Amino acid sequence: MEFDLPTTAATFIALIALGTVGMIASGMMATENVLMMVVPAMVIFGGIMLLIGIKHGQYRAIK
Repeated sequence: MEFDLPTTAATFIALIALGTVGMIASGMMATENVLMMVVPAMVIFGGIMLLIGIKHGQYRAIK
């Protein structure tokens, strides 16, 4: 399976949006807390995991 930049960006944004909607709908935290604290943490963590995944894929492609 090959992902280009638009597909990867759309998937990343969709996953973050799905998580955000789920957190807001669950009522576990106030909406303001979710938007100011949880969403930025999800974006940063997702970005780090994306970079690690890309590097791992490059490593596997070379072997």
